[in-house]
Amino acid sequence: MSTSTIPAPVSGSGTPPRGRRPALPRGGGAAFGLGAAVIYMSLIVLIPLAAVVWRSQERGLGYFWEAVTTPDAWAALTLTVGASLVVAVINLVMGTIIAWVLVRDRFWGKGVIDTLIDLPFALPTIVAGLVLLALYGPSSPLGIDLAYARSGVVLALLFVTLPFVVRTVQPVLLELDPDMEQAGASLGASPLQVFRRIILPNLIPAMLSGTALAFARAMAEIGSVVLISGNLPFKTQVASVYIFGQIETDNPIGAAATSTVLLVVALVTLVALDLLQRWGSRHA
Repeated sequence: MSTSTIPAPVSGSGTPPRGRRPALPRGGGAAFGLGAAVIYMSLIVLIPLAAVVWRSQERGLGYFWEAVTTPDAWAALTLTVGASLVVAVINLVMGTIIAWVLVRDRFWGKGVIDTLIDLPFALPTIVAGLVLLALYGPSSPLGIDLAYARSGVVLALLFVTLPFVVRTVQPVLLELDPDMEQAGASLGASPLQVFRRIILPNLIPAMLSGTALAFARAMAEIGSVVLISGNLPFKTQVASVYIFGQIETDNPIGAAATSTVLLVVALVTLVALDLLQRWGSRHA
């Protein structure tokens, strides 16, 4: 009776031990790439933001607090954050629906609509504001006048933030395995249960990412709202227009203080989103 022998693993073979990742080579190219990325990010993002924060503290925390709590500054910040939250929630729902329709449905003109989604990225925002004022202004051909009202501000922000949720959810829908949905349906799950237990958990990270980006983008918008809002203090003046006005009136420290508040709100939003996504990954 013959016994078969199992060949011993060959030392130095190309297959790494199971459970261990092969070491990636490190060289001068990786160090150069890292250095170039850090320098570029510092010049374009970190140093300018640090300069704004430093300028806002030039006269101390007392002046900083006084600058951001004046009635006109506080009204502009409140309107900006509130309108951005409304826009983010609307984008969360409608952006997901639009992405679903573009991926799962077939209809005439689908390619045209898919192309138009990216129009706010390419169109100058001041042109968008002019178009919105012509369509929804005092002489609107549609009979809808939203000019110089907060609803007009929300409309302008919805226009410029339209692509964010759509373009983050769309690739996830394209990559979803239809076999999982078919398996759930074959086990007796209703379409609503399939969506809630299979599709939605995969979409939530992309939906939250797009919503956070839309929120941050809405807080920084100026071009599309400057015409339709009318820039009425305490009513329709957003923070970006207020900051521009402070620069024009030779108050750069006040402008930097208001900008710092917007920066802090945006950073808190993005950090909270990152923590939420990590928590979701651990519990997936």
